[in-house]
Amino acid sequence: MSDSPEARRFRALFISDVHLGTKGCQAELLLDFLKYHEADTVYLVGDIVDGWRLKSSWYWPQKHNDVVQKLLRKGRKGTRMVYLPGNHDEFLRDYYGTHFGGIEVVETAIHEAADGKRYLVIHGDVFDVVVRHAKWLAFLGDWAYSAALTINTYVNKARRRLGLTYWSLSQWAKLKVKNAVNYIGKFEEAVADEAKRHGVDGVICGHIHHAVIHDQFGVRYVNCGDWVESCTAIAEYEDGRLEIICWTRHLEKAPAGERDMVEGARAAA
Repeated sequence: MSDSPEARRFRALFISDVHLGTKGCQAELLLDFLKYHEADTVYLVGDIVDGWRLKSSWYWPQKHNDVVQKLLRKGRKGTRMVYLPGNHDEFLRDYYGTHFGGIEVVETAIHEAADGKRYLVIHGDVFDVVVRHAKWLAFLGDWAYSAALTINTYVNKARRRLGLTYWSLSQWAKLKVKNAVNYIGKFEEAVADEAKRHGVDGVICGHIHHAVIHDQFGVRYVNCGDWVESCTAIAEYEDGRLEIICWTRHLEKAPAGERDMVEGARAAA
């Protein structure tokens, strides 16, 4: 079933916030990740396709189509594929309970890990006060975020000329601006409270593009991160252990020619 003899196999993989249809999407890196990682179950934890952006301006290069085909191919080869739509791909919320090419579309899921722990799997936007009660402000924030990603592209072109590695302006700002840090903490607490209401051991979500695993709110909180800034996914090993995989590290260890090729694709995305 592996796409490559070097592929690593996991019990489950959790991927969120790919934002296919935007120039910030790191489709080349995600394709590389999918080449080297297999799982019995793959959860697509929302915002895989960015319907918001596609409505205003159509952008769909071949690499984005390749990601879709790669995911469908995994489903055809026996991987269970579960799609939990987010706010950016909310158009799929009309299709809960249906299958597309072997991909199940559901609102939420309960994932039971190999160690017996149960996790609520949900995108998480329903716990974002801005998205729920001030959608116009969310769109404004989306525009500002896209602008930061555009600036980031030019910053990283200069960094490459200086021989420096990839750096995310938006991710740096998110962790430095006090309001953003407070927002992340409040979001995590709200999602953790929802896990407690479901009587499970933890929650696996996306939405805020901040990959982390911790137990600060009385349950295990797991965020998948994204494929715009951090290029991260959550993997479950056969013993139930969860780990964040950051695929940009693969590039740092790759041969110079391969690294330049992928970094160049990232800048052009």
